[in-house]
Amino acid sequence: MSSIDHQVSRRRTFAIISHPDAGKTTLTEKLLLFGGAIQMAGAVKAKKEQRGARSDFMKIEQDRGISVSSAVMTFEFEDNIFNLLDTPGHEDFSEDTYRVLTAVDSAVMVIDAAKGIEAQTRKLFEVCRLRDVPITTFINKLDRETRDFFELLDQIEQDLALDVTPVTWPIGSGRDFRGCFDLVNDQVLFMEKGGNVVKEAIQIKGLDDPKLDELVPDYLVAQLREDVEMVRQMCPPFDIESYREGHLTPVFFGSAINNFGVRELLRGIAENAPTPRPQEAATRTVEASETKVSGFVFKVQANIDPNHRDRIAFIRLCSGHFRRGMKLKHVRAGKQMAVHNPMLFFANERDIAEEAWPGDIIGIPNHGTLRIGDTLTEGEDLRFRGVPAFAPELLQKVRLDDPLKGKHLQRALEQLAEEGASQVFKPMMGADWIVGVVGQLQFEVLKERISAEYGIKVHFEQTPAYAARWVMCDDPLELKKFRDTNQSALFEDHDKTLVFIARNAWHLETAQRDWPKCRFEATREQNMVVAG
Repeated sequence: MSSIDHQVSRRRTFAIISHPDAGKTTLTEKLLLFGGAIQMAGAVKAKKEQRGARSDFMKIEQDRGISVSSAVMTFEFEDNIFNLLDTPGHEDFSEDTYRVLTAVDSAVMVIDAAKGIEAQTRKLFEVCRLRDVPITTFINKLDRETRDFFELLDQIEQDLALDVTPVTWPIGSGRDFRGCFDLVNDQVLFMEKGGNVVKEAIQIKGLDDPKLDELVPDYLVAQLREDVEMVRQMCPPFDIESYREGHLTPVFFGSAINNFGVRELLRGIAENAPTPRPQEAATRTVEASETKVSGFVFKVQANIDPNHRDRIAFIRLCSGHFRRGMKLKHVRAGKQMAVHNPMLFFANERDIAEEAWPGDIIGIPNHGTLRIGDTLTEGEDLRFRGVPAFAPELLQKVRLDDPLKGKHLQRALEQLAEEGASQVFKPMMGADWIVGVVGQLQFEVLKERISAEYGIKVHFEQTPAYAARWVMCDDPLELKKFRDTNQSALFEDHDKTLVFIARNAWHLETAQRDWPKCRFEATREQNMVVAG
């Protein structure tokens, strides 16, 4: 096996998706704990030391207890290398999540055992389905009161149209929760109450083994035997092809806060989740085992370190053996760039990456040259597909408290737009910038970030804006006529792409009817912008 094939075979790049409060951040912490990436998870620190979850590093995330930006964490466990991308659970930040899902090979869906599938889980699942991302399910919070387990499996099957195959099965729930039975390896996993220790599994010879009766109370053993028999009758056996094609989900049960079931989940990902998958470019499919380096930018994050005005472009490597100091072609700009200080991440901590392989996520510090959707290669003019920008659903004017800071505001808005935190539209006429977002909470986050990171006080105001659409036209004369006629409704985004902002539904419909040669697009691929 060549060294590139060996490195690819060790890597699992995955995201965690869930509804807010399903326990995703706790699970992230515990996965890192098993990977030895942190010595002690945030939740079990002494109160005075408690700093919240390691993956929520922005001040606003710690203040509000929600994840608003996707964090990247790399760790090792049992000779595999895991690249874990945490995603915002809050629906107001779904765009960031969508982009992150372009950079992973599989996902873990976390479900609260008391609540089942919730609205945001369903939305994120649909995004995974669009991209054929295989999903492993982790049903969490078994140490609390839960819904009926068969009901939960039924809901996954019915609501998400997925076959389900339990890998572990709970022994009791809530106060009675003792652990799980491992259906694959015929062993019992006991939960250590209140401890931070994970017990090794106890091997048994099937459910009829008398050892089981010694270990578990009668009423729980009887229930377990009955449940497992039903599971084996009702659920299909695990089929790795069906899972990797996105038709079947293996189901693990556990309690992340008690470290229970996390190790089994990690081993399940190592064993079954795909290694770095081929990536679609506009001209061809790029295989992970190719020797030439290629990758794409799926995220840009400004000011990870508040002490340095930095901007990090997060690159998903698609092929080749990357080495620090390499010169790579920035395809959109048509220029070579030397990569001197690439980084690997553990939340907001970082190390210089001397090398990286397909599936790895590296960060490249830059001053705005790299944007979401950009491709880097060892020379080939590739453009990877599928990093989308969506027309924002909410639009507001941004106003300065101090009118003399206009230049500062422009820089702040453009940097935040390049990062994908919002979209900004500069008017062709007049001075009022319009900011577009997916959810209301983003306005609050932007206001706080502009104040904290750029030292500028702003407020947002309602504006008669109904919808933003990117304007595309193959006929330059027609486009010029459209621009001249509609000056007051025209804006440019941070990529200098023309945007039409309609006052209401009638205004949009009229423009579409009157200008049939122009296309009014609600989405666009962010890497299709060509310089010049």
